[in-house]
Amino acid sequence: MDPIKPEEISHPPMDQLQGLEYCIDSNPPWGEAIALGFEHYILALGTAVMIPSVLVPMMGGDDGDKVRVVQTLLFLQGVNTLLQTLFGTRLPTVIGGSYAFMVPIISIIKDSSLTRIEDPQLRFLSTMRAVQGAIIVASSVQIILGFSQMWAICARFFSPVGMVPVIALTGFGLFNIGFPVVGNCVEIGVPMLILFVIFSQYLKNFQFRQFPVVERFALLIALVVVWAYAHLLTASGAYKHRPHQTQVNCRTDMSNLISSAPWIKIPYPLQWGAPSFDAGHAFAMMAAVFVSLIESTGAFKAAARLASATPPPPHVLSRGIGWQGIGILLNGLFGTLSGSSVSVENIGLLGSTRVGSRRVIQISAGFMIFFSMLGKFGALFASIPFTIFAAVYCVLFGLVASVGLSFLQFTNMNSLRNLFIVGVSLFLGLSIPEYFRDFTMKALHGPAHTNAGWFNDFLNTIFSSSPMVALMVAVFLDNTLDYKETARDRGLPWWAKFRTFKGDSRNEEFYTLPFNLNRFFPPS
Repeated sequence: MDPIKPEEISHPPMDQLQGLEYCIDSNPPWGEAIALGFEHYILALGTAVMIPSVLVPMMGGDDGDKVRVVQTLLFLQGVNTLLQTLFGTRLPTVIGGSYAFMVPIISIIKDSSLTRIEDPQLRFLSTMRAVQGAIIVASSVQIILGFSQMWAICARFFSPVGMVPVIALTGFGLFNIGFPVVGNCVEIGVPMLILFVIFSQYLKNFQFRQFPVVERFALLIALVVVWAYAHLLTASGAYKHRPHQTQVNCRTDMSNLISSAPWIKIPYPLQWGAPSFDAGHAFAMMAAVFVSLIESTGAFKAAARLASATPPPPHVLSRGIGWQGIGILLNGLFGTLSGSSVSVENIGLLGSTRVGSRRVIQISAGFMIFFSMLGKFGALFASIPFTIFAAVYCVLFGLVASVGLSFLQFTNMNSLRNLFIVGVSLFLGLSIPEYFRDFTMKALHGPAHTNAGWFNDFLNTIFSSSPMVALMVAVFLDNTLDYKETARDRGLPWWAKFRTFKGDSRNEEFYTLPFNLNRFFPPS
């Protein structure tokens, strides 16, 4: 037997992911692009509906209020996505609502000055205005860090070893809204998970007129089949005598969105009234803005890989964070009950469809804006049970996490130092937030429980985020453990050319601003 050659058992590191049909600046035909944009819009509905569905009833709001918040959040998702793809990082990323903001928002909802209001509608409006004020003030953190290029300075301390846990936990860290939610209604969640895997992977080579229709639209095909099946179960009375929570997770007529939605409604700033401002609320909200910043940093790097682009240079990354801060400010002005961060599930869909085109995401933003104004039509799609989305998340979050792990190819994983950093930061990034969540579920308050509510919310929000914990651990260890002698093991020789805009000629192709705006904002 001939000896095995080294190149037969190893794969050379690659700057850009191969195998994509369309990369960041190549565009599918218009018909295909519009259909793919609609697919991304449907996927973005999960978060846009879930966050208001949890928070609005806690605030005293009714179904009509919930519909208005969903419409507003969806409208701002479209606007912020367009801003990010045009003027931010220019990566094909959907900018959606963020679960990181739920901890400080729930704390505001439970504020004694608000809970003592007896009229539910007045309590809802007062709480909404308090949340708006906190988000407006907190948005300044990302705006300042981004546009001042301070985040670019911070990003120069990142290396491939330090970024692996952050990007990986951007996906893995969301496991609690994956199969745990699917398990709430296995009769529709498990079929959706199985069908999506079959269509997107096992039948991906099936073509109609030389077009891989099943691979491109696996999400839509599986969703239509399972949604129809869920509607059949609902109409046949299968859940009539089941517990209320089971009906919420399984039935297709429990959201009350369609009946409550107006035919046409255009969101506008200060539609809930003038925001109210409280220093404690604003400081606690700043923790969520920090978490959003870290999660989006990891998500931007994952999106670049799945769009077959080079890693975004610090200047571009900081620019994107600045525009995300503008998006959070808009969320506060319009009243969406959430800040903004990069939608991880939509990044995963780039890999599933093998289409990383910027134009597709911009088209999806158009769908978000359009259907947010046409209330009845948008509410029809928004009534899809969240269990169906959770089944898809099981695949897409895992795909994004594996993109983070792929950065290990640029490092020396025969180094005990690197094994220590990656292993410890991954474990703590999962373990610490799980402890905070478990403690909160049992004690009805977070582990940080002092007389200073703003301080409690700040710590509980920070340590409930897996990417945030992973970044603190990984970057600290990577920059303090034998950092001078291990530059090559850390992957810095490969990373160096992406630390400046002009370090790689491809950066100009991927990240240059449109309309010749680079004249006014020269890259560094």
